[in-house]
Amino acid sequence: MSTSITAREIASQPTVWARALQDAATTGAIFGGPGDRVLVLGCGTSAFVAESVAVLREQAGLGLTDAAYASEWRPGRAYDRVVVISRSGTTSEVLAALELVEPGTPVAAVVGVDDSPIARRADHVLLLDYADEDSVVQTRFPTTVLAIARAAFGDATDHLPAAAERVLDAPLPVPVDGIDHVVYLGTGWTHGLAQEAALKVREAAQAWSESYPVLDYRHGPIAVAHPGTLVTLFGTADPTIVADIEATGARVLATDEDPLVQLVQAQRFAVELAESRGLNPDTPRHLTRSVVLS
Repeated sequence: MSTSITAREIASQPTVWARALQDAATTGAIFGGPGDRVLVLGCGTSAFVAESVAVLREQAGLGLTDAAYASEWRPGRAYDRVVVISRSGTTSEVLAALELVEPGTPVAAVVGVDDSPIARRADHVLLLDYADEDSVVQTRFPTTVLAIARAAFGDATDHLPAAAERVLDAPLPVPVDGIDHVVYLGTGWTHGLAQEAALKVREAAQAWSESYPVLDYRHGPIAVAHPGTLVTLFGTADPTIVADIEATGARVLATDEDPLVQLVQAQRFAVELAESRGLNPDTPRHLTRSVVLS
């Protein structure tokens, strides 16, 4: 069992989720009320979480919800609320994006650090300091944000802590040995999870990883699938695409686990792959905990 900081934070998720879900009925209001037009912004991991939150909120019938990279967003549509997600509360591109928000538009922030620049700029703050992390690589903070959002939007979430604990206690369904290419596929809100899973593999293990919408995988990316490829499908798997991927010699991982729990397995895979390559998952090269530009 890995003793890295990242591995310990991954293992803490059942406890952290259980705490977050106790208050989700009230804390989930950070994402706006029914009918509000909402924009959700983030960078890196938080941008992927923003995408998933936006899809979940619209699917729940709660109102138009856009997601964007804070570094790319420019004003255009009118919103009733702008929500920013930033574990550190210091990300330069998020602060720059907030300067572009139409005056008078309420700004809400989901952060891991109190009294941070982004928290001070926001009108409403959801502080998840108990989900904050020491590792550069984010794991429990983004999954906790998603657990709260799902509960607030009416998804069944009571099962999540126990389900995560179960997969954390079990061996990985596919060992890292012999895998030199990792692909994650999602659809709807799980496309954000697929992007996040692939990022974990790149960050922690410096390995070749990709992510795509499930049905788009056959439109080109499948060309590089080979016996060293592991393709994970988030959510219910279409048997036809499973068959097409297996025909390449690649391995396919498709389970009945909740997609958020599948993301926990992907985080573990990234850590084990990193350590199998002699890397420390806590210290990814070229990365810091937050991108703060001068």
